[in-house]
Amino acid sequence: MLTIEEIKALIKEMDSSSISELKFESDDAKVTLRKADAFAGKTVVQAIPESAPIQVPAQPQPFAQQSAPEEQTVNADKAEEASLHRITAPMVGTFYSSSSPDADAFVQKGSKIDKKSVVCIIEAMKLFNEIEADCKGTIVDILAEDGQLVEYGQPLFLVRED
Repeated sequence: MLTIEEIKALIKEMDSSSISELKFESDDAKVTLRKADAFAGKTVVQAIPESAPIQVPAQPQPFAQQSAPEEQTVNADKAEEASLHRITAPMVGTFYSSSSPDADAFVQKGSKIDKKSVVCIIEAMKLFNEIEADCKGTIVDILAEDGQLVEYGQPLFLVRED
């Protein structure tokens, strides 16, 4: 079992690093350290005793034979989304939609883009990397929030290609 001093040391190290979550399990306890806001540097400690019940999600219900009209709309939206091009994050880092907090966003929904158009910035290890579009088209959706931590390969934009 971890002592309070060891947990405090882990929290201190985690606050000064870019790690956003740490899980530790032993025979008698589970400890999860998670930054409440990955950008504010605050760490939340969640200790789960071994005797805590595990919640199992309910089994999914089988689909009805006849689809409701809203289900058909959702299916059509998913089909359209599948045909759209995704601009993905080339690295792990913090997503920024503009070059500074008071500047306009590089792109918005409906913006026309060309290959090599800058669409966002990803900050990684104190370096600000301009991310360029890899296709020509129109931005249909922006999938990341300003200041959000993004993962490698995570879709950032949906583009209807020209």
